Amino acid sequence: MKKFLSIILAVAMFAFPAFAAEEVLVGEISTSTGDFAAYGFAEVESVKIALEEINAAGGVKVGDKMLPMRVIQYDCRTRNEDMVNAARRLVNQDKVVAVIGPSGSGLCISAAAVFNRGHVAHLGTLPTNPMVTMDERGKVRPYNFRICFLDPYQGAILATFAVKNLNLMKAAVLYDVSSDYSQGLREFFVNEYRKMGGEVVADEGHRGEDVDFRAQLTKFKEAKPDILVFPTMGKCTPLAIKQAREMGFTCPIIGGDGYGDFWWEIAGEAMENTYWVSHVDKGDPKLKGFFDKFEQKTGTECKEFMNAMMAYDCLYWLKDAIERAGSLDPEKVRDALEQTKDLKLMHCTLTMDEFHNPKGKEGIMLKAEGGKTSYFATIKPEM
Repeated sequence: MKKFLSIILAVAMFAFPAFAAEEVLVGEISTSTGDFAAYGFAEVESVKIALEEINAAGGVKVGDKMLPMRVIQYDCRTRNEDMVNAARRLVNQDKVVAVIGPSGSGLCISAAAVFNRGHVAHLGTLPTNPMVTMDERGKVRPYNFRICFLDPYQGAILATFAVKNLNLMKAAVLYDVSSDYSQGLREFFVNEYRKMGGEVVADEGHRGEDVDFRAQLTKFKEAKPDILVFPTMGKCTPLAIKQAREMGFTCPIIGGDGYGDFWWEIAGEAMENTYWVSHVDKGDPKLKGFFDKFEQKTGTECKEFMNAMMAYDCLYWLKDAIERAGSLDPEKVRDALEQTKDLKLMHCTLTMDEFHNPKGKEGIMLKAEGGKTSYFATIKPEM
């Protein structure tokens, strides 16, 4: 108990209107502090926006009743042990109908057993590692879902982009050995790149808390790559980019959907000539209303826009599943989530496949230029 209390899970409850006699209770786990705090802020604020919209429109239709929705939010501080304890509290104490977030693959994997034992569905916002929804035996985790595409797919996106769009055939890879996300994305990029005739001339690991990458980058200099691949997220990535440029690397740098706008604050102009996988084209006109509302509500630009959009759409996806289930029974809601087909959300039309992943989502490559990222290409690899 003492250990549990020391974790200090930050809790916020949002309700419009507040505390009705009968309501739809939803859990959210965020990374509001720790290395992924910028991602967590975007997700929490976007869920607030969706929640306000849903309740302003009358709430959630459950059978013949319209019920308000309430979100109970915990901060897991970007730590696996806090993620597990937050999941336990939401499932066993708060009795929520389902849980949304966060984005980290390792975090979601660490709590998967809690959701499956408790028979409460979990909707990952941006956890792309295959094991988020599949266990070690290759079986689907019944209560785990995601709204984003997977690392095998974005690994193929990166390989396709490097070979077919940039025509660069000698890659050096710098990855985080402590991250499920980074290890998985590295593996899938390397496999696809080699299949396409590319050569991985250097492949070096580091740990997420590292701040000095000069030893690995020195080995890269000796290998003479024509492209650098950083399948990482968090603060380590912009630090590595900055150090690479300082050491004379002018070649393109590419990476996955761990991109964050806060990287510009760390790397500055070193971000130029880098490219990143995205699930969302922020410049898409149909998304403008959401991003305008985010800025109006928070007083800041929506920088971590992938996290924001995924969290926002997750709440609407859950609302749709509850209404189709006609029940607040978590198992019936799970079944409805699994049966999702052609659901029009803000950023996509969502259909679940048999592995609890979205079908047929295209990947977008963003280019970092002029202090921001913008749409560069749509990539749909052959797999």
